[in-house]
Amino acid sequence: DSDLSMRTLSTPSPALIFPPNSPGFQNGRGSSTSSSSVTGETVAMVHSPPPTRLTHPLIRLASKHQKEQANIDRLPDHSMIQIFSFLPTNQLCRCARVCRRWYNLAWDPRLWRTIRLTGETINVDRALKVLTRRLCQDTPNVCLMLETVIVSGCRRLTDRGLYTIAQCCPELRRLEVSGCYNISNEAVFDVVSLCPNLEHLDVSGCSKVTCISLTREASIKLSPLHGKQISIRYLDMTDCFVLEDEGLHTIAAHCTQLTHLYLRRCVRITDEGLRYLMIYCTSIKELSVSDCRFVSDFGMREIAKLESRLRYLSIAHCGRITDVGIRYIAKYCGKLRYLNARGCEGITDHGVEYLAKNCTKLKSLDIGKCPLVSDTGLEFLALNCFNLKRLSLKSCESITGQGLQIVAANCFDLQMLNVQDCEVSVDALRFVKRHCKRCIIEHTNPAFF
Repeated sequence: DSDLSMRTLSTPSPALIFPPNSPGFQNGRGSSTSSSSVTGETVAMVHSPPPTRLTHPLIRLASKHQKEQANIDRLPDHSMIQIFSFLPTNQLCRCARVCRRWYNLAWDPRLWRTIRLTGETINVDRALKVLTRRLCQDTPNVCLMLETVIVSGCRRLTDRGLYTIAQCCPELRRLEVSGCYNISNEAVFDVVSLCPNLEHLDVSGCSKVTCISLTREASIKLSPLHGKQISIRYLDMTDCFVLEDEGLHTIAAHCTQLTHLYLRRCVRITDEGLRYLMIYCTSIKELSVSDCRFVSDFGMREIAKLESRLRYLSIAHCGRITDVGIRYIAKYCGKLRYLNARGCEGITDHGVEYLAKNCTKLKSLDIGKCPLVSDTGLEFLALNCFNLKRLSLKSCESITGQGLQIVAANCFDLQMLNVQDCEVSVDALRFVKRHCKRCIIEHTNPAFF
């Protein structure tokens, strides 16, 4: 399909969204005229609005009979738009080809605040180009209604696709490109520079992304361009393996409004990177440094500077964290609601005691695979954290049924308890079930049902 045809025709084909061998194109209803396959690749085409009426008398008679049977056509426009609002992007493109009325309704601007594309084989760069061009018809080169773009798992997405979004969507507020490993820093720079309202950015699994900045020059100087800050509040960089302390320093200097930051499995981050983070980003409420093996108790001392603002913390499998780091968090972050310390084998009953006495509002705690935590630690939890709803003790070798009974007798709101691979009796599990009616127990005891 030529660029001329893309300019003169208007409706993206469903082939833009589905790969050529998908079930939606094997039923013989839409494959012959809407798509073609070249070396296994979906080729996007666009189509003009469906005709208002059919000219052949037999076809017209059949159409009239079908119209009488189609109750959906009796619905008013606002009801149809409400139904269309629940459809994903690919189904909206299908609906636009049914008839003239559906074409007009499917392209109602209220339905295009979000574009959601998924699939490893889709030519997502072409899809974004065609969709944004259609959405820019009323406001040339600018798509004012689009606020969310989700293309997670689209491995064929490249910098070209993100550049299209950056150029056409100045009102973008949310972008999710998780698993798109072809994305580079330059594309991210374009988006954050040209989309000043961007608040939510998910680049998890984008291994080439090492920095979030306005320009490469600004990232080197560690200072915002002309004092301009990035408005991102939610940033997920899980599995960005090459992120280092220097890149985290740049992110912190430019994204000072961060409230949610996830650095799971960013294995090169150290305590020094967390120190940079706490200098600039003092409003963080949720932080995850799970599997960052170089983070230690000194990093916990830096995180503790967030004080009462911190509500969620995940330090799972950070083997260098001990009771000392837990004491820092417990002493200064009294409003903590969620703590995941699974696999931190240096944590003992003393750390749990200090945590329970200072973070009494704790609702969720994971201390699985902490072999030094015993029934004594559970007793401190039960006598102080009455609001506890989720507790994971998986593979805690020192836990027995006595500790579970103490927890169940005091934490009536418990909703989830994980005691897999723990030596607990059936009687103890039944005791928990009697006292915590809504609790779901995950266990490995074949005698308990």
